[in-house]
Amino acid sequence: MSYRGLGLNDPPSTSVISPQNVTEQKIRWQMALKGSSGWFLWVGGLSLVNSVLYLSGVRFQFIFGLGMAQLVDVLARRFGGATYVLDIIINGFLIGVFVVFWNFARTGKKWAFRAGMGLYALDGLLMLSLRAFLGVGFHIFALFFMNGGLVAISKLQELEPTAGSADAPPR
Repeated sequence: MSYRGLGLNDPPSTSVISPQNVTEQKIRWQMALKGSSGWFLWVGGLSLVNSVLYLSGVRFQFIFGLGMAQLVDVLARRFGGATYVLDIIINGFLIGVFVVFWNFARTGKKWAFRAGMGLYALDGLLMLSLRAFLGVGFHIFALFFMNGGLVAISKLQELEPTAGSADAPPR
């Protein structure tokens, strides 16, 4: 049986990958890495905005932030007084952790993606226990795109031997 229209009869071509093609692929995967790591910065930044809005008395919040930060905000508002300072310290720490994940993830560190995604997944479980289903949906959405960074790092490492040691991809 012949499958001419689909090209299934032809053997796969073993074309030589040109250095220009490798460079183009590396640039694409590096851009994907930067975009995926940027999700950590967005989560941290919008968590900061959510905290400022909540402590200011505004009832508008983004679904993109951390459930842990929202929980700390609610507890600080309930107890009042000096707990606002504690709220700022705790949320500043949480946001700082995500900024650190962003910093290392954009340089191609797999551990930063794995640790950041693990913490964000735990945060998603907290949101699920609070029945914040829209927030849970966003957590799943963001985790999908964060995972693209792990894929990009793997693809960059695959391209490393063919590109030579002069311009090795980030680790």
